[in-house]
Amino acid sequence: MIAGGFGTGKTTMVRSVSDIRPLTTEETLTQASVGVDDLIGVAEKSQTTVSLDFGKIGLNDSLVLYLFGTPGQERFWFLWNGLFKGALGAVVLVDTRRLASSFRAIEEMERQKVPFVIALNVFPDSKDYPEEEIRDALDIPAHIPVVSFDARDRAASRDVLLALIRHLKERSAVPVESR
Repeated sequence: MIAGGFGTGKTTMVRSVSDIRPLTTEETLTQASVGVDDLIGVAEKSQTTVSLDFGKIGLNDSLVLYLFGTPGQERFWFLWNGLFKGALGAVVLVDTRRLASSFRAIEEMERQKVPFVIALNVFPDSKDYPEEEIRDALDIPAHIPVVSFDARDRAASRDVLLALIRHLKERSAVPVESR
């Protein structure tokens, strides 16, 4: 799962890293979202995911990683429940300009017991904060990886997914091997 708040870069990450042309469900933001969606900090945003994004990455000849990007607006969070079933892990995208937009995603990962990593999507006007300040602000324990990246960059997005895979492997009592 690729989760996070509204406008944190979930669709952008899926697009940048998928081996296939991803399925996206982006629609144009309209006046109907005024007063419903919080556009503070993302006023330039013109489209939004209304269901999910789907992509995939071939890790080797027999192992495929499926990517499911969640919608970020509160009115679509009910769709997340189906995505939790069968999820091995998640990337929670965080925009350091709007930390509160990712609180719900972190809470849901903890509640559903889905292992996750925090990925700080670096926007052009983002401030660089020390990792400990981010951990404190998000109330993230030391064992959860925190990585910075640019969701537009394929290699950087791949590295976030590798951080998640390493985290899953470290948490597992059974070694992860390809079949």
